[in-house]
Amino acid sequence: MKLIKLIILSIVCVSIGNAQQTPADKQSKPIAIVGGTAHLGNGTVIQNSLITFENGILKTVREYNGTDVSEMEIIDAKGQHIYPGFIVPNSTLGLIEIDAVRATDDDSELGSWNPHIRSLIAYNAESRVVESMRPNGVLLAQITPRGGRVSGTSSIVQLDAWNWEDAVIKSDDGIHLNWPNTFSRGRWWLGEDPGLKSNPKYISQTSEIEVYFNNAKANRNSAKSKLNLPMEAMRGLFDQSKTLYIHVNDEKGIIDAVEFTKSQGLSKPVIVGGYEAYKLAPYLKEHDISVLLKRVHSRPNSDDHHYDLPFKMAYMLVEAGVTVGLETSGDMERMNSRNLPFYAGTTVAYGLTKEQALQLITLNTAKILGIDSSYGSLEVGKSATLFISNGDALDMRTNNLTNAFIDGRKISLESHQTELWKRYSEKYENN
Repeated sequence: MKLIKLIILSIVCVSIGNAQQTPADKQSKPIAIVGGTAHLGNGTVIQNSLITFENGILKTVREYNGTDVSEMEIIDAKGQHIYPGFIVPNSTLGLIEIDAVRATDDDSELGSWNPHIRSLIAYNAESRVVESMRPNGVLLAQITPRGGRVSGTSSIVQLDAWNWEDAVIKSDDGIHLNWPNTFSRGRWWLGEDPGLKSNPKYISQTSEIEVYFNNAKANRNSAKSKLNLPMEAMRGLFDQSKTLYIHVNDEKGIIDAVEFTKSQGLSKPVIVGGYEAYKLAPYLKEHDISVLLKRVHSRPNSDDHHYDLPFKMAYMLVEAGVTVGLETSGDMERMNSRNLPFYAGTTVAYGLTKEQALQLITLNTAKILGIDSSYGSLEVGKSATLFISNGDALDMRTNNLTNAFIDGRKISLESHQTELWKRYSEKYENN
């Protein structure tokens, strides 16, 4: 009996140790933010702004002209900057906590064809990694599965919730397809030439995709004696309720993927990664294809590429009129999601204006994910999901949040990291 009690106590202590800050209560009183420089996310800047919101909805977004707001809770933002909440797409936030602990890793399933796997129900709203996003202004995320040819179905969440039901903003927004590589590198550890070579299975692999999608279309009209979950999950692609996110990087692969979606009658494809998308900018613009661009802070993939190619890809695509968002996948992608604003800041040094760079992680991403009617910019009628920073939020030196709101709820900016910082700051101050 003592052993059982000890086990239960241990579980409770671990749960408490792992729990994040308590989610904020619903907005109970109208709030007015006065005097700050408002970056609306749509390219507009208001130097001396008045922003009011009630019941989680923006009611006023304009220049401040002395309007009486004494009946509201007033936040003086003079000398500070106001931004819409940043959105990180194609993320595994909440799906993995500790890489070395298999029980906390739930980002992929066995098998190659998993459109019915829903990342949302595996999302851990109490992840310590999730709460560490908020102090940098990352308030929304697209939770995306990994692995296989069709990884599964993503959903969009806000990052201050009790559980996945509370967190969800848009469930099952799209299906993720990993397009075959047209080239691969030799496996040097098996004695192969480590250079690039054409993928001999490329045609057969793309043919498998075509067959699978054709079967999914045929399934819509077939008599159903038994429910086929994978085929049913694909239905949303053909009735336009879901987006097809195609993870592909090389030039030929991007063209083949776009042509494939046209042949399938899919009107909402998005290229994810898109390392060589800059070579196809006019083509992507012509076909109205959006791009969630790979992590900006990356090295070039080839010896003959400019050292700064990953830094200026966003500028090259934006200049061509392509709708671009930024994603953060790659090594330690969950942790790197907090650096999303600084990736956007790097694009400023390589051609974009600050407001264009801001759009990459706000309104552009919201449009690509299909949530721009409520999120992505500070406009009347949209969600009051925003934050106030002492300085430029795209600059890691001055991104210092003082207040943040999700749907009008004033959220905590504390995290495990800030708690440790305060703890050890006091230690050395006392010594």
